[in-house]
Amino acid sequence: MVDLHTHSNFSDGDLPPALLIKQAVKQGLSALALTDHDTLKGLESANAAVKEENSKGNLFKFIPGIEVNINWAGLGPGGEFHLLGLGITKPSAAFITAVEKLVRLREARNREILERMNELSIEVTWDEFLSMSESGNSLGRPHFAALLIRKRIVKNVNQAFDRYLGVGRPLYVPKEGLLFEEAVALIRESGGIPILAHPISLFISWGRLPDLIKKLKDMGLAGLEAWHPTAKAGSCRRLEALGLSLGLYITEGSDFHGSIRPDRRLGYSSKGRRISDAVLEAIPELHNS
Repeated sequence: MVDLHTHSNFSDGDLPPALLIKQAVKQGLSALALTDHDTLKGLESANAAVKEENSKGNLFKFIPGIEVNINWAGLGPGGEFHLLGLGITKPSAAFITAVEKLVRLREARNREILERMNELSIEVTWDEFLSMSESGNSLGRPHFAALLIRKRIVKNVNQAFDRYLGVGRPLYVPKEGLLFEEAVALIRESGGIPILAHPISLFISWGRLPDLIKKLKDMGLAGLEAWHPTAKAGSCRRLEALGLSLGLYITEGSDFHGSIRPDRRLGYSSKGRRISDAVLEAIPELHNS
């Protein structure tokens, strides 16, 4: 089993990178990609944990990665465009600068959400918000959801998004990101391959999707994450067929976050489908690196 999309507490997961690796090894995975939102900071400790595990005789492959938000006109209502960079083995200076820009944009968005909370008489300080993450990195809407739960304003994460944080809700602030061409170039020059994460989240109709994916491929897209826990199996098969028809790599991930999203398990994607190591073997740029 492998998993090509996971998060640690350096973004919106709840496990430190080292514990994430240990859990993956314990559950029998042979490879894992850490793809935190807008940060590379967890990669070093994850890689150190992999070296420790392999020194014990395990044969575990670590794929350093990232997940970045993309600014793209023409998304469906409420659509989001996330791009995975898999295999970020040598981050360029320009890539590091771009990630620092994303961090600043994320902070500006968080401060605006915080202001809106106070306007709704939900009293929260910036320090209180920062305390929602042990690592202090890549704080975002899931942490605001946890804060609303802590204050007993909502009962769970789904309710937090349905009432406050989802698109069109009082605390929703659009997220800024990178231009697609810029992100592709930065990922490539840093040793990685650009993969479209969970295409269903684009909110693009099936009639428009093939032309869009082809356009993205012509602009440098290397693959798409056809299998994801939020998509139905039929949709995943349809995405896989589309990607293969265009000569794209097909990836699969759990989008694991830990106890924050208990429905997502390491090594499994849509409807509990086991992620075979054949997924990684079909991507020579990652498998042979």
